[in-house]
Amino acid sequence: MQPVRSCASARRPAPACLRVPPAPFPSLSSLPSRPVSDLSLRVHALSIYPVKSCAGIALAQARLTATGLEHDRAWMLVDAQGRFASQRQWPRLQLIRPSFEGDTLLLHAPDMLPLAVPLQVQGTPRPVRVWDDELTGLDQGDAAAHWFEAAIGQPLRLVRFDPAQRRLSDAKWSAGVDAENAFSDGFPLLVASTASLAELNARLAARGQPPVTMERFRPNLVLDGLEDAHGEDFIDTLALDGGVRLKLVKPCVRCSIPNVDPVSAEPGDEPGATLATYRADPRMKGGLTFAMNAVIEAGVGATLRVGGAVEATLAV
Repeated sequence: MQPVRSCASARRPAPACLRVPPAPFPSLSSLPSRPVSDLSLRVHALSIYPVKSCAGIALAQARLTATGLEHDRAWMLVDAQGRFASQRQWPRLQLIRPSFEGDTLLLHAPDMLPLAVPLQVQGTPRPVRVWDDELTGLDQGDAAAHWFEAAIGQPLRLVRFDPAQRRLSDAKWSAGVDAENAFSDGFPLLVASTASLAELNARLAARGQPPVTMERFRPNLVLDGLEDAHGEDFIDTLALDGGVRLKLVKPCVRCSIPNVDPVSAEPGDEPGATLATYRADPRMKGGLTFAMNAVIEAGVGATLRVGGAVEATLAV
């Protein structure tokens, strides 16, 4: 089967509410001269989001697959036309919280019994769309559709990614790697740092706003040990235990999803309004960026662990 190349995340402009004219922005020369690889970096957190745009699961360890962390964005919800559902339209998706029990994915919603979804790849093929990519989804049946309609109030169907297809990141950004994806927006992994969140929360506090958690930004891998906020912007590669090597290739332009409260699912103005004061990224034509998309150069099959050592090299 010919691979599907995802161009959507590169071509799609950020929403107008999250775009401002380019402003002074950190550059490589503004960082300390000491190489990043001299720092003691650690894996602070690992998370997956089994159903695209629903809540995530924090993990102590996760197996790396060709499409990212195992079971990440392996399912998604689609409307009658097969277009993917998102918190951008339906913030209540954040209230759908997953867990694993044996060979079953359990989905929990307020005041409802959980929905049990088998981890085994199965279902009826149907065409689906993620941005500009035409894909095959495996429909998980009427019972799942009825459960989600009751939980969200919308007629949505749950589909599983069909691993018989290969969906590739946009070659413009993937640094020569045939980077496979499941139902993510366009890259197999998203990398953030504790330093970046600390900087944002300091700026929120200065504006009289409460702090936010990393859950707002939905990363897969969070680094600890970077002394400079958004130091991940300038990292070229990460080397982790098990021979894993990740290449950070594209700043993540943020949409309105970080403004959705992860507890109540209520949309608001923050942290987007504060990001707009200092994260207008000229590399992305003024889009507001937080975290870096990454592709996998080596290590598929290895297990990543919270607390694991990370060696980072700067981009040149």
